[in-house]
Amino acid sequence: MAPWCYCFLCLLIRNLSGTPSNSSGESRNPWGPAPVAPGEVVETAGGVCKFSGQRLSWWQAQESCEQQFGHLALQPPDGVLASRLRDLVWVGQREVPLRRPPQRRARTTAMLVFGEKTADRAARLRSPLPELAALTACAHVQWDCASPDPAALFSVAAPALPNALQLRAFAEPGGVVRAALVVRGHHAPFLAAFRADGRWHHVCATWEQRGGRWALFSDGRRRAGARGLGAGHPVPSGSILVLGQDQDSLGGGFSARDAFSGNLTDFHLWARALSPAQLHQAQACAPPPEGLLFRWDPGALDIAPSLLPMVWVRLLCPVPSEECPTWNPAPRSEGSELCLEPQLFLCCYRTETYHRLQDAQSWPGQDVISRVNALANDIVLLPDPLSEDHGTLSPAEASSFLGLLEHVLAMEMAPLGPAALLAVVRFLKRVVALGAGDPELLLTGPWEQLSQRVVSVASLVLEEQVADAWLSIREVVGGPMTLVASVQRLAPLLSTTMTSEQPRMRIQHRHAGLEVRSLRLREASTRGCFFTMPGGRPEGPGHIHIPAGEARRLLGKGLSGVTAIHSWFTSRVFQHTLEGLDLQPQAPASSEEANRVQRFLSTQVGSAIISSEVWDVTGEVSIAVTFHLQHQAQTFRHKLVEPVCAFWNYSISPYTGGAWATTGCSVAALYPDSTACFCNHSTSFAVLLQIYEVQRGPEEESLLRTLSFVGCGVSFCALTTTFLLFVAAGIPKSERTTVHKNLTFSLACAEGFLMTSEWAKANEVACVAVTVAMHFLFLAAFSWMLVEGLLLWRKVVAVSMHPGPGMRLYHATGWGVPVGIVAVTLAMLPRDYVAPGHCWLNVHTYAIWAFVGPVLFVLTANTCILARVVMVTVSSTRRRARMLNPQPCLQEQIWTQIWATVKPVLVLLPVLGLTWLVGILVHLSPAWAYAAVGLNSIQMKRRRLREVKATQLEAQGEGTPRAVVPGPDLALEPQEGVPLLTLPHSIARR
Repeated sequence: MAPWCYCFLCLLIRNLSGTPSNSSGESRNPWGPAPVAPGEVVETAGGVCKFSGQRLSWWQAQESCEQQFGHLALQPPDGVLASRLRDLVWVGQREVPLRRPPQRRARTTAMLVFGEKTADRAARLRSPLPELAALTACAHVQWDCASPDPAALFSVAAPALPNALQLRAFAEPGGVVRAALVVRGHHAPFLAAFRADGRWHHVCATWEQRGGRWALFSDGRRRAGARGLGAGHPVPSGSILVLGQDQDSLGGGFSARDAFSGNLTDFHLWARALSPAQLHQAQACAPPPEGLLFRWDPGALDIAPSLLPMVWVRLLCPVPSEECPTWNPAPRSEGSELCLEPQLFLCCYRTETYHRLQDAQSWPGQDVISRVNALANDIVLLPDPLSEDHGTLSPAEASSFLGLLEHVLAMEMAPLGPAALLAVVRFLKRVVALGAGDPELLLTGPWEQLSQRVVSVASLVLEEQVADAWLSIREVVGGPMTLVASVQRLAPLLSTTMTSEQPRMRIQHRHAGLEVRSLRLREASTRGCFFTMPGGRPEGPGHIHIPAGEARRLLGKGLSGVTAIHSWFTSRVFQHTLEGLDLQPQAPASSEEANRVQRFLSTQVGSAIISSEVWDVTGEVSIAVTFHLQHQAQTFRHKLVEPVCAFWNYSISPYTGGAWATTGCSVAALYPDSTACFCNHSTSFAVLLQIYEVQRGPEEESLLRTLSFVGCGVSFCALTTTFLLFVAAGIPKSERTTVHKNLTFSLACAEGFLMTSEWAKANEVACVAVTVAMHFLFLAAFSWMLVEGLLLWRKVVAVSMHPGPGMRLYHATGWGVPVGIVAVTLAMLPRDYVAPGHCWLNVHTYAIWAFVGPVLFVLTANTCILARVVMVTVSSTRRRARMLNPQPCLQEQIWTQIWATVKPVLVLLPVLGLTWLVGILVHLSPAWAYAAVGLNSIQMKRRRLREVKATQLEAQGEGTPRAVVPGPDLALEPQEGVPLLTLPHSIARR
């Protein structure tokens, strides 16, 4: 093909594509990456993200992701995902404030108080109105529900047209307020506008001459609207605006029958029809300035004397203009949009979390899910936690499903599996989010029954036998603190059921409870407000207190009443599942304890979980609280326990549901079994117990280390001298002397390595070698101590004249068994054999039992042997005494028996290694350590002199040889948090 054909073909393709090469649409060409499809999962550098395809507000998107155990993307998409996105997406926030639905701000303004219906109460705009082809009128209204007759909220009258325009309404007792727009005498039907609940409502009416289009709005929502009302005719110029009355004549002709009864403020009038978005701005106390004829200004009104003086009111305005972060893929830039605007979003997960959720359908507990769904004849619990909810859920359906779920969980005998627990947690999240979706549901839902069942289900899944299931899903849902958040979110739903006759609602079930209380600040400004848990009391543990000063502070802000929300959780599941979570160690209370602390071990939940929140109609109000909680029974032997006042911060770690923090909290008072705390904010609290391992102070450690090293050195010299005497003195060979020599040699070598262990820890290879050597040699010493006991049994108790088992068996026991133990330990625990920072066995693994186990066996066996030998010795002494003196006095008999008991014990304790038992007591008090070191050092020196003397006598033939084997006074340094253990090794043989 000719070259010009190729050029023509390329030009044809470009023309058909309709996209120049330099246009912004180049990224959308058919050869680029395909757009991400709804429901598609894409891996990113930070984890896994799922594209929903739905358009929701920021809060709805966040709620949707949380129900699927994910979160909004916390950073702009990158890599392949960024190139495949075509539209704006929401970006998440780590901090809590944006995680809540839109809050409302407050401002103080004057209001007109229309009391009883009379003909003399009205407010008239001084300036006449121009001709109006369209208009919008808005006001904040508090309707008097006791007056059922129709009334004029405002009216506009022209010189020749008294009923030019007016807004009329009436209240149905216990129902709704119905409103109707009247234009040029034409009356629209009365339609429901807002609840007749005596609260403030923002009411707007719009009208246009063209087509006669009109609409009624309340609280930002369109309630009614139609066409054909007063079409083609404007409101004449020179009209008069009157608030609170119907005009039968221009600016007058008022009647009590049509008078408004209630409160009115923040009235605005525009010469155009506002859009729904602009009406949201007006509701938010930010009226659009375009076309504004009248901004609320009481000074521009002629107000009837009966309405004076005006009353100031704290006006509450939502904030729809709040913006939330977004990411735009076209310019690849971050920005922000109104949080209420529906946008696309991504639900993201950590990779390991997403894979665990994918495997959830194979987890135990599927039978509970199937049983609940079968009873409900619907999909209540989702087996797949990553799937989206099917259809909508009404409050009545949710309450019914919760009843079924409560029944199944109460009858379930086996512990709940992780799959069922995950499904239950997700369903509870969905239920408590019902009120956030549609505000109208708050007026109709069976919230009290629903709340009772939510608390019951939450309590049932907090039973202690479910702790293992919580541990299995902790990385996915953040542990049981997710239930605390869910129960707290019930409060806005439950508060809708409270009345002036019932200002308090309390729900509890075993391990969980919730109380919502309407709090009058003037009453609380004297003594504060106490909330008590079951079994708690205001003057003792088990309460939370809002100080009177906080109530006075809120009064100073113009608040008269708030809603106090408290919940409590007493399950031990929190201790099992939240144990060991990272929290910066706090300094011990006293300097003496601080000097004695060696190492921080862990943090444990040491009390019930108690939550406190205070809300006014604008949202949550942060206040300071004090609380006093009982310590839950736990045993920490020989540990320092330091109570810490903490709160759960959901924004610290959004991936895991939060973490404990202590900012703003402090200990107010410490009691033996409880702690009183102060926190300068309100949230979920607990008393945490920080566990420390207590050791001697630095001065005591230094002194004991010095004494141990000196005693070890002297003992090493004594053992070496004794061994040389055995070798050089020409003592006749026998089983007894052979056992003594092996025992002396093994102990001397072990102590030699012990003295070098402090320097060897600087080199990893040398440290391992020294640890292996000490492990082997000390085991060998104990093995030879066991041989000493067996030999003593054969010579004293059994009194056998037949040859013994022979030295081969003794050598196999003394040297072969330790070799086997050390070899097996090294093979099974090659990485956990040596303690970090010390040349000794790791006491936090099973390696330490390769030493402690054999030692306990030897000490137990030799203790039994010693007891039997003492019995034989006492019996023999009694017989000998009767032979020498057939009729001894009582005092002589007692003394003989005592000496017959004490003498063999003193002689045989060292030879059988039982003096090592002294080292078990040294962790109880420093006095035991000093006593063990000092006493055994003196004993060692005395026995060394006896050994030297006995050897000299035997060499000179001047007496029966008495071989006494001195032993070291050995103190082991603290190994990886184990208390200092002083182990006497003095061994004697008579």
